[in-house]
Amino acid sequence: MASLKDIARELGVSTATVSKALNDLPDISEETKQLVREKAKEMGYFPNLAARALKTHRSYNIGVLCVDDKNSALTHPFFSRVLESLKSEAEAQGYDITFIGQRLGKEDMSYVEHCRYRGVDGVVVACVDFNKPEVMELITSGLPVVTIDHIFSNAASVVSDNAEGITELMEYIISMGHRRIAYVYGRDSAVTKERMVNFYRSMEHHGIPVKEEYVVPGEYTDPVAAAKATKQLLKLKTPPTCILYTDDYACIGGMGAIEEAGLSIPDDISVAGYDGIPMSSVVKPRLTTVRQDTEQIGRRTVKKLVALIEKPKTTGVEIQCVPVTLEKGRSVKNLVENP
Repeated sequence: MASLKDIARELGVSTATVSKALNDLPDISEETKQLVREKAKEMGYFPNLAARALKTHRSYNIGVLCVDDKNSALTHPFFSRVLESLKSEAEAQGYDITFIGQRLGKEDMSYVEHCRYRGVDGVVVACVDFNKPEVMELITSGLPVVTIDHIFSNAASVVSDNAEGITELMEYIISMGHRRIAYVYGRDSAVTKERMVNFYRSMEHHGIPVKEEYVVPGEYTDPVAAAKATKQLLKLKTPPTCILYTDDYACIGGMGAIEEAGLSIPDDISVAGYDGIPMSSVVKPRLTTVRQDTEQIGRRTVKKLVALIEKPKTTGVEIQCVPVTLEKGRSVKNLVENP
């Protein structure tokens, strides 16, 4: 394998220049950096990570804590796409990823202990119960931490704009003439609370009363729970004209229950989801939903964490809010034109 000296000899520069260029130091021009990178790639050069770690006192390893009660985070279309983006950006920044848990072989350990055992430089925390003591212990451990979709006063956060997402979705549904709007919401979390608050605000803004029986508990990514909640809503003396679900997976479960009841979407009842997973665009009818930008969420999370790791004195712990997009499908009937 080629060495720094080999690259320097080929380019006619010093070994120090090659080293600085590969480490992206500011006293080397961008033109020289590009020449060095191209030559290093051409010659098959790979840095000695062990030596690099000793020199910088870093492992170049990022921990990812992404565990929910159903262990579905890695397979859920939304979070799996966030993780894909996160992994790509980590690799681009020169970091590897290690998933953090509470088991190592047969040994139990805390999240903090696992992080220290693996020597991670920082941690991304997502899709967990943020109220659990072991999660709070990790966030307050002193390790650089970035949370996804949850805000702490002492940690950097990357969040999807849930307030704007629900508000836009509600404005659209109401503009289509709907007043009897039900909401099948997810388990208690910061995301759920923010969406619920803006659901009620939208209804209040338009002077529309919210019937208590229209707000029904469900569960994130659980079509079965959504189907059960939907059946409950359909049995009401005055059922809703539109049902808003906590995510697209839940919405698809609700659609199944509606079809079983012999009803047509959107002619008999309208539905709307959230997340904008790929499946939402292929189901019939195509879902009206709010698409979250998974690529930006993953990318911004890693960039923020790497900044906290490499430039802790000049990097703050602010909140980054990622915009969402309303996708108007065909699952919400226009009651203004066709009451």
